[in-house]
Amino acid sequence: MSDAVRIIRRPLVTEKNMHRAEKRREYTFEVVRNANKIQIRHAVELLFNVKVLGVNTITAKGLEGRKGASVTQDSDTKKAIVKLAEGHKIDLL
Repeated sequence: MSDAVRIIRRPLVTEKNMHRAEKRREYTFEVVRNANKIQIRHAVELLFNVKVLGVNTITAKGLEGRKGASVTQDSDTKKAIVKLAEGHKIDLL
């Protein structure tokens, strides 16, 4: 259980992601960067008691910012889009 909580950081609740969840049973989560698809699948199945059909991952590079002469870099983030089996659902709200 502790590994599952550590892998899934938070659900990403946006208008686009909620539409995807309603129409295609696909839910989007922010996950730790070193998690692989198998770990993400097991974490979602354990936390939400659902059957996962597939996992797609996206690594978004952090944005670079400037203020005067200093340059900053946001950290990279990883998102996972999880497709659930027919009849399974996650209540995010």
